[in-house]
Amino acid sequence: MQLAKKAQTAGGSFQIVSNPRVTQTVKLVRLESFLSLQPNVDTAIANVDK
Repeated sequence: MQLAKKAQTAGGSFQIVSNPRVTQTVKLVRLESFLSLQPNVDTAIANVDK
């Protein structure tokens, strides 16, 4: 969470490549709005430029 906040404050983004089980757990604890979970590295890299 600290890294995601620091990246956002600096105008960047913090992309996390995760598997479906981790994604489900993050959604269960309602952190998906704070963490940018991606299914693969290519998608994460594409989202860094946005």
